[in-house]
Amino acid sequence: MKGIVFNLLEDAVCEQYGAETWELLLDDAGLDGVYSSLGDYPDAEIQAIVTAAAIRLNVSESSVLHWFGETAMPLLKTTYPEIFEPFHSSRAFVLSVNTIIHPEVMKLYSGARCPFFKFQELPDGALQMTYKSSRKLLDLAHGFVMGTAAQWNERVTIERFPAGSARENDMIIRWLAD
Repeated sequence: MKGIVFNLLEDAVCEQYGAETWELLLDDAGLDGVYSSLGDYPDAEIQAIVTAAAIRLNVSESSVLHWFGETAMPLLKTTYPEIFEPFHSSRAFVLSVNTIIHPEVMKLYSGARCPFFKFQELPDGALQMTYKSSRKLLDLAHGFVMGTAAQWNERVTIERFPAGSARENDMIIRWLAD
């Protein structure tokens, strides 16, 4: 995993819980926490930090990943406003993830292995998004979608399906009218 993900997680934790909490999470995970944004690090390290956060905060790992995704979006927008500028809505931004966002990520962070998303517009106007990645971070993607909507002051609901079901990697996203 690219170091930028670790940097974002550190920023999110420090902003909400303080730098001491980040240090405690690293200690709990048995990691030194020195992450260069361009560096590559084992996926197991992000998992160890997420597990440590779940234990320390007494929440599920799923909740930690969701929180991280949602919290990371304003940090990303501040750091890379040019990625957000061309879009008029969170829906347009989400739909561009494979064709614009992830190619930009790969330009910035050589060797990044981004997930792939399959999209299907549903008759009721909802968007079905299917997550494809060996990393199994659908909860993070869920948080990213929620955080993206917040960047445009939009509200969304996300329907998920049970783990182990044929649709466990699908989300149904509905944008709510104000």
